[in-house]
Amino acid sequence: MFSIDLADDAQLFPLEVWHAEEFLAHIDRGREFIGQHVPFPDRATDLESARNLLGTNAAKAADDGARLYGIRVDGTLRGGVLFPAFDAKQGVCEVGCWLEPAAAGRGLVTTACRVLIDWAFHERGMHRVEWHVSSANAKSIAVAERLGLTREGVLRENYLHRGVRQSTEIWSVLAHEWPKA
Repeated sequence: MFSIDLADDAQLFPLEVWHAEEFLAHIDRGREFIGQHVPFPDRATDLESARNLLGTNAAKAADDGARLYGIRVDGTLRGGVLFPAFDAKQGVCEVGCWLEPAAAGRGLVTTACRVLIDWAFHERGMHRVEWHVSSANAKSIAVAERLGLTREGVLRENYLHRGVRQSTEIWSVLAHEWPKA
């Protein structure tokens, strides 16, 4: 297995089915915080559902689709980044993130997303990377801004999350706008 150093004490690694116990413990620690804007906590409520969530994503990755990556800080899973959508044929993918409060404010998500976007453009030849974010998620919007993405618009009240209609901002960057590796 590989991992990429994000900081002296933090690594990015592929999140796989055999990480289900670690993933569930992480979700349990940050369930309410993470669940404000991300559906994982509502889908991974016990070990079996955590395995199913990771297994579904592993199957998508095997089909050259969605992928999940964890972020460990001092050996403990604290968050992650992902490609919730990855369409190599169309050259379009989406990048996203989640993080426990204990690891927030260190730039780990921004650095990890840079790794994913670099890979998408420079290794896979993608044309467009998107960032979909709840308009209420100021921290995620700040990551999109730090990454240099362009805000394209808002899908008003398009997403029902925990019984509340949320609006989704769409941000993106095109391959020719992204710095060369």
